[in-house]
Amino acid sequence: MRVSKEQAAKNRERILNAASRLMRERGISGVGVDALAEAAGMTHGSLYSQFGSKERLVEEAVAHAIATNGQDVPKVFPLGDYVSEYLSAAHRDEPGSGCPLAALCCEMPRQSGGVRERFTAGVRGVVALLSGRMESQLKPRQREDKALATLASLVGALVLARAVNDPKLSDDILRATRSRLSG
Repeated sequence: MRVSKEQAAKNRERILNAASRLMRERGISGVGVDALAEAAGMTHGSLYSQFGSKERLVEEAVAHAIATNGQDVPKVFPLGDYVSEYLSAAHRDEPGSGCPLAALCCEMPRQSGGVRERFTAGVRGVVALLSGRMESQLKPRQREDKALATLASLVGALVLARAVNDPKLSDDILRATRSRLSG
């Protein structure tokens, strides 16, 4: 039975949403095709007909996660507000809907070139977004450097806060990094 182009596009979006959420929650290597198909309410055949391989699905899901996460960033925002929200307990505790850079960065060195290219493009996009919102009196290179350092601090702090098994230490990592970046 043939599926209309409109339905195929909806199916593709549903698969990408489910895959990007699951990969942020469980990691890329922690999600098999079975879990991806089940989460999307699809069959293996549907996934393979849309993407051809798990590798291609991972590439597109990484790009999708970064792009959709970037849509949540307001056009104008004080950097301190962004830092506070990013380093909040709520963001730490919801990796499935949170920053894909923090959720997936530790796996990237072991991924294919295609997946890493999508991830790298996402990092560049976030840096451009942040540097565009930095103080206008800074030179472009200074804004980019500050954006890179801010992003590295945010992602690193969130990864570390998620990794430790001591809730107080996790909260302290978030608080100390918020304080350092805001002050």
